[in-house]
Formats: sequence, structure tokens, C-alpha cells
Amino acid sequence: MQAEPLLLSEKIPARIARLEELAYNFWWSWHRGSRDLFKMLDRTLWRSTGHNPVKMLREVPRDHLDEFAADPLFLRQYDAVLMALDADLNNGHLWFPSAYPDLTASPIAYFSAEFGLHRSLPIYSGGLGVLAGDHCKEASDIGLPLLAVGFLYEMGYFRQTLTSDGWQEAVYPVFETKEAAIREVMCDDEGKDCLFVPVEVGDREVQLQVWRVQAGRVNFYLMDAHHDLNKPWDQELTARLYGGDQEMRIQQEIVLGIGGMRVLRALGVDPAVYHLNEGHSSFLALERAREMVEAGKSFEEACQIISDTTHFTTHTPVPAGHDVFPFNLVERYFYNYWPRLGLGREEFMELGCANKDCNGFNMTVLALHMAGQSNGVSKLHGEVSRQMWQAVWPEKQVGEVPITYVTNGIHVPSWVGDAMNAIYRKHLGPDWIEQQDNLALWERIIDVPDEDLWAAHMHLKRKLMSLIRELARRARVERRDPEQVLTSGTLLDPEALVIGFARRFATYKRATLIFHDVDRLKRLLHNEYRPVQFIFAGKAHPADDGGKRLIQHIYNAARDPSMGGRIAFIEDYDMRVARYLVQGVDVWLNNPRRPHEASGTSGQKAAINGVLNLSILDGWWAEGYNGANGWAIDAGQEEFESEWAQDTAEAEALYNLLEDEVAPLFYKRDADDVPRGWVRVMKESIRTAAPVFCTRRMVKEYAERFYVPAMRRAQK
Repeated sequence: MQAEPLLLSEKIPARIARLEELAYNFWWSWHRGSRDLFKMLDRTLWRSTGHNPVKMLREVPRDHLDEFAADPLFLRQYDAVLMALDADLNNGHLWFPSAYPDLTASPIAYFSAEFGLHRSLPIYSGGLGVLAGDHCKEASDIGLPLLAVGFLYEMGYFRQTLTSDGWQEAVYPVFETKEAAIREVMCDDEGKDCLFVPVEVGDREVQLQVWRVQAGRVNFYLMDAHHDLNKPWDQELTARLYGGDQEMRIQQEIVLGIGGMRVLRALGVDPAVYHLNEGHSSFLALERAREMVEAGKSFEEACQIISDTTHFTTHTPVPAGHDVFPFNLVERYFYNYWPRLGLGREEFMELGCANKDCNGFNMTVLALHMAGQSNGVSKLHGEVSRQMWQAVWPEKQVGEVPITYVTNGIHVPSWVGDAMNAIYRKHLGPDWIEQQDNLALWERIIDVPDEDLWAAHMHLKRKLMSLIRELARRARVERRDPEQVLTSGTLLDPEALVIGFARRFATYKRATLIFHDVDRLKRLLHNEYRPVQFIFAGKAHPADDGGKRLIQHIYNAARDPSMGGRIAFIEDYDMRVARYLVQGVDVWLNNPRRPHEASGTSGQKAAINGVLNLSILDGWWAEGYNGANGWAIDAGQEEFESEWAQDTAEAEALYNLLEDEVAPLFYKRDADDVPRGWVRVMKESIRTAAPVFCTRRMVKEYAERFYVPAMRRAQK
């Protein structure tokens, strides 16, 4: 993956030369003024390049740039944006340097298999990656000294297409580095040679090229094996996200943990704290131990230091989400590694075992053994995790298992819609984002005129409908299939109630629960006075046929004439489509099989935009629901005879809520066509969710509870 020489510096006039710097810092992706600046250059090109300023600047004509370099209106906006960038990259006004001025020198290293920053950098698949991206953006916003380590995937995660009968097919387009805000790390000051870092994968050596991505103040270092220094089969190591068999997975996790650690050493970076985002990077702890043992410490001494300075976050209670490798596979890749730790085979294998009867080397167990602090991602998930991993601490009662929780949040500037932002600026204050975790600030939302809040919501809803029509038009041009145009939502009524369901299509999320009683669903869809509509979107893992069948079920329902065009499926769900959906639907539906949803952040994104949640009391909603800020799907019992019985009872509860509460409240209007009761619930949802379920609260909590104490220990 070799990038062409960058010529933007020669192309852009000197007066606006910092456009290149701005384009290569994903800071623009969550600052409206910077996005508006690029739109001023060429709105059509901005849209056609997928809101990617690097690609846009490469395509915009030079004479066009010359014109804007002399345009006073553009220059005023340009100067204001660069002034804001400089202020944000400076420590002066930021929370962490002000609160902990003595802890800014050594960074926190955040390791993750995926990061969701923007769709122009396709190195994410879903919630885990988007959460990691939001975590890093917030770290930048509050001045937390954090850097991130991950992969640069040649093909990223797949693009989704559906056949004429609704079966998901995966397409892997090659990622063009020259068209994204990413640059090679050079190994010398003259910038002539790219940095390559060797790592042993079994009996062979793989060379990892290092790329840098900047998001505000946070640097991402991404590893890439796809180049000519490696054999063709080794180039596949960083080809795809979550692809391949178990052997490919263990190789990738060796690269992420051990290779990532060696990249930091090659960069001369010595982090004070390491944060493992899921178990994929757990081998990092072993690499740190190897360094210390070879420097003269015992393995036990090394483990104590690692424990003091390592934090681990587990993200799922679903067993399939935790990598377990056969012992013979682990032996093949680590037989010559454990002697360097001063360990025998059995001692090494026990690091990945929760008990003597374990059936493989578990990466989550390795992280729990090595990290001194561990957390789940909601209160309920913390409880489930303590039960799930109690065998790691057999001497402790479940309540004493040292796994706490930090409930996930969302990066508010990345997800709030323009119209809602305008409301908040007007009624909460122009600095509302800086105070977003202030509970008292959000009390002012009650005083926002109902008409203003409803008008902002309807504006975002119309934008969603425009996107749906545009995507349908493109599908018509590219495929000439009229049925796929209809299934994508072109017949939806923008004035009618719209319920959104968009997420990864894993079977436990029960995307088809609303179809449990088709006749009752049709009565909801075709109610003459209170019709209900549904928009679905999401991808199933390429190896998950069960998830693909759920998509096919919904697609075939959408093309069924008896549904009246009130069911839609939006193809190729990504961060762009997600923004439109969480901002533009009326209700956000979430009906997982409790307690399998660890947190779920899409409902939080919906809440900040005034979209109401209709959800099982699982994940974050078990904490967020207060009886007046949305609806809880509750069948009134905890235990069921079977999954079918559970689905039947909870589908019944869902239908009852839609028929008796949700639809009547939405359609109850006054003379101004404003649903006053609905808007009251919107305000309560915003008031209760916005300051609590944001990454500002979340990252501060990580800092105060875990990072700062670990940094203090590291200082000793």
C-alpha cells in the first residue's frame, strides 16, 4: 500500500496553505466550522468525495483555489477555523492539563483492533470501533495525553450489497491511502525512508510499515503488512478486519499486541499506562513482561508492574465475542516465546485459562490475569461480567470479582445534528459543548419552545428522507432493479411515525422481533389515522449466516406489497448513514435478548438528537430509563421457558406499547400541528441522557478512576 507523493503543498496557494494541515487532521470531522469551510470551496465536490477533504483537495482545480485565496468571506472563515484548531491543540483551556498538570508528559497507549473516526478511513466494523474512535476524540477535546495503536486494513471491513432475493454479499474495495487523511511515518528527519518495524509471527519475521493518523491532539499509529518487504501470504495479515480463520486471528493479535508494542519502542514512546480495548491486544502484556524479564526482573515482578499500569475493558457478554485459541495453535506460535518469560509450557498456558478444565487459551482471561483494573461498559454488564469471569478468581464470591463498570457514552460533537446544535447554542449557550456533562445546564432544555424543538426534529427527519431518496436513485442507476429502489424506503411518508432499527445483525439483537405477529404488524402499518413505519439498516458478519437470514427476512418483508411500502432496508450501513438515522427517525428501537447487550450507544446518539428510545431494559437503557424519557419493553418476567416464549412475550409487550402509547402520543397534535406530549418526552430524554451518556463524562471517569492512579503508580 504505497502512497503517491503528496503534491497538495505545491497546489494550494500560500495564503490558505494550512488547508492541507486541516484536511490531514480528523479534527474537522467533529467541528462544523471546518466542514463549512470545505463546503464553501465546492459543495458539490464535497458531497461527491464523501465529505473527504483530502480527496476533495486533490480533485479541486488549482485556479479554483486561487479564487478563494483572494475571497474575503472565505478568508474570514478560514482564519476563524485555524484559530479554533490552534486553540484546541493547545493545552491552555483543556480539562486534563488544568486538573493534572504534572501528568501530561507520558501518554496513555490505547490499543484496539478497530477505530471508527470517519467513513473515509474504513478501519471499523461497528460499535466497538466507533466507541474507540469517540474515546480518542474526547481525549483530544479534554487534553488527555493519549495515543492509539491499531491496524491499517488494506480492504477494511466489507461493503454490503444485497442480491435480488435479499441475501447479503460482501465486497472488499481496496483502500486508497493517497485519498485519505493518513501519512507514512518516516524513520529519519529528512523524510526519505518509511518506518518499518519487524515482529516475529511464529517462525517468520514480518515487517510492519507504520502510518500516522491525527485526530485533534491524538495520534493513531496503524500497522500495515501489505508491502513488498513481506511474502504474499504475510501481506494478508492486515488485509481485512475480522477476516480469516483462527490461525489468521492469532497472527493478527500477535501483530496487534506484540507488534504494536514494538512500534511504540521504535517511535521512542514510553507510555505510562496501557488500555486494552477488548482482548484482541492482550499479547501486549506478554511483550511488556518479556522486556522486563530480559532486563533482569522476575516474571512475578514484571507482572506486578504490568498490573499497576494496565487497564482492560471487556465489551460483550456473548461468548463468541471472546477469542479462544486451541492450545496446539498457541504452542505453534509461542513455543520459543515462553522461555523468554522464564516460564514453562504449562505456566504459560495457564495465563489464558480461568480454571484447570478450560478448553483453550482465552484472550479475555489473559487480559484479566495481567491487567490490574478491568471494567464492563454498563452497570448491568459489570454484573454479568463478574458472574461470567468469576472462575478467574475462584477464591472470591461473585460480588467480589474485581471487574467494575464504566458506562459507555458518545462523542456529542460527532453525533448531534446541525438543527439540534442550533437549538442548544441558542438556549443553552454557545459554549454548551464545553459544558456538556453539567447536569444543571440541561435543565434549561425544559424552557425551549415546543415549536422550535419540533421544527428542528422535522428538519433532520426531512434530511433523512432526502438521503433515502438519493440512495434509492443511485441504486436505480447502478442496478436497474425497481424492487430494490422500493425496499430502500422511497414510499415512506415523512409526516408519519418512523421507527429506526440499525446495528450489527447478530441473532441476539433480534432484528425481526417486530415480525413475530405479522397480522398485528400490518394493522400497525396500515392504521388509517396512526400509521407506523420502520427503517432497518445493518450488516451481518460475513460468516454469520443466521444474521444474513435476518436481513433477508426484513428485505423480503420490505418488498412485500402487503406491507404497503412502510418497511425499508437501507443497504451498506456505515457512519454516514448512522448519523442520518439517529438524527432523523422519531423512535429508536432496540430489542436484544437481555442481558446480551453490553451497552449499546446508538440509542444514546438518538437521545442527544431528541429521538425517543423504545428498548429492552438492557445495556445503558437499564440505567438511562426513568419512566418518563422513553419506553421500556418489559414483559413483566425475568425467566422464560424457552427463547420462543421470551420472544412471544416481549413482542406482545412491544406491540402493546406501539398501539397504546407510542403511536397515540405521536399523533396527538394541537392546532399548530405540534405533538406537545411527545415533545415533553423529547425534552426529558435529552435532559436525562445528554450529560450522563456522553464521552465527556465517560473519559473523565476513566481518567479519574483508572488512568491517573495508574500514572501515579508509574511515577513511582
